[in-house]
Amino acid sequence: MNALLSRLRLYYQLVRLDKPIGILLLLWPTLCAIWIASNGQPDWQHLLIFCLGTALMRSAGCAINDYADRDFDKHVLRTAQRPLTSGKIHAWEALMVAATLAILSFLLILPLNGLTKQLSIIAVVVAGTYPYLKRFFAIPQAYLGIAFGFGIPMAFAAITNAIPYSAWILLVANIFWAIAYDTEYAMVDREDDLKIGIKTSAITFGRWDVTAIMFSYALTLILSAWAGWLFQLGWIALIGLVAAAFIAAYHYTLIKGRERMACFAAFRHNNWFGAVIFLGLVLDFLLR
Repeated sequence: MNALLSRLRLYYQLVRLDKPIGILLLLWPTLCAIWIASNGQPDWQHLLIFCLGTALMRSAGCAINDYADRDFDKHVLRTAQRPLTSGKIHAWEALMVAATLAILSFLLILPLNGLTKQLSIIAVVVAGTYPYLKRFFAIPQAYLGIAFGFGIPMAFAAITNAIPYSAWILLVANIFWAIAYDTEYAMVDREDDLKIGIKTSAITFGRWDVTAIMFSYALTLILSAWAGWLFQLGWIALIGLVAAAFIAAYHYTLIKGRERMACFAAFRHNNWFGAVIFLGLVLDFLLR
């Protein structure tokens, strides 16, 4: 029994359930899309499916990521003790965990329409191929933004059986947000990544990294405001974007010195960036 519990604890760490920030970064844009698509009156079934599906797919993505990076992570200070890289579990176990979680997430969307199911296949492909883009793509964070934001078109597809072009604007906004927060994350590992040859935006942007992050935040907010205008959202939703702008400004104070732990703190603080945008959206619909 103790051996089983110990194994499950390792799987728990493999899929990063002990570090839920990744789930939240996926969840905020998905919830925003659900609220807009449902005109502020989301169905409990959609909420349950997408919240659970987000957690499952993020966890599956972590397992695949560790499988793909198992020979690289041992050379990175922050990741050297992860269960797979440290040899505490086998590579086949990571693949088994990822496959199980992906199947469970697909079972969740069975009650939804055909368009949503088709999009889910694309979502799995994007999530599964992301870890390998770091071998050659200069800004893999942009691809991560697609993976982390694909709940946006899927939410519209599930609720309205259509995807308006304004929803794609929200997805592009999410791509720039991912570039911002994951570049902050990549700044933590930059020295290690340079040694092992991994491609990251922190390396690509070089001395312009802080500028690129702030520019990405700005584009995120501008595109979100544009989409909000197209969706006829009100001034309360705009206040949420203004609050997010102040949070982005705070992140600048953390990352301008390029210190590892400060950059990591900025990355983790992006939870509040997404949260205030979502809160403004919810209040905008409630107070109409």
